Amino acid sequence: MGALDTGVLDDPVGASLGGVHARLARRCGEAVRYDPEVASFSSVGVAPGPGAWDDLAGLLGAGEFADLFNCPALPPDRWEPEFALEGHQLVQQREVRPAAPAGLRVVELGAADVPEMLALVERTRPGPFRPRTRELGTYLGVRDGDGDGKGGGGGALLAMAGERLHPPGFTEVSAVCTAPEARGRGLAAHLVGELAARIAARGERPFLHVAAANTGALALYERLGFVRRADVVFRGFRTP
Repeated sequence: MGALDTGVLDDPVGASLGGVHARLARRCGEAVRYDPEVASFSSVGVAPGPGAWDDLAGLLGAGEFADLFNCPALPPDRWEPEFALEGHQLVQQREVRPAAPAGLRVVELGAADVPEMLALVERTRPGPFRPRTRELGTYLGVRDGDGDGKGGGGGALLAMAGERLHPPGFTEVSAVCTAPEARGRGLAAHLVGELAARIAARGERPFLHVAAANTGALALYERLGFVRRADVVFRGFRTP
């Protein structure tokens, strides 16, 4: 894989909303956020000016949740902390595509599949996922070969992964999750490998984020050619 400027990954939310995802942006001065039905993330940039936090408070409203993702800047003291979670940002340096497990049925998920996608997220908790999150990019799923499924047809949705943030030259792999009864079959590895190959085929670099405590996922991503670029802290606050 060729060299790319990874500086845009310092503020992946702002870089995405200023480019490919501009149609999903809501802005106020220096602050920007996603349409709340799509994603919870907000950005004030890497080095916000003195009025940026007031802009974000105005954009979100009083007493509202501000999901700052991995923003390195901290808001004023009057903003109430909601959570802080240590994590890592990884970028794929070599393409690895695991062999598909026997009988695997990979499908591209669409609007009709959203209820099942939301139900799987509720069971597995891979991270924020909202009714229109699938509009951020391609989402792939694995369905059971047996039974009558709902939504897009086929068997029950067992696993999925999709594209989320999209700063210039990069696409984030996210929402990687597998139903408890289907774990240990290599479904997540195959979906991540398939998504990463599709991203690379269009000349972009796959990247992702993982909680530091999720050592199993970190080991999986490293086996798939992802290398740690930066340690990050995911933070949420309540506006004044």
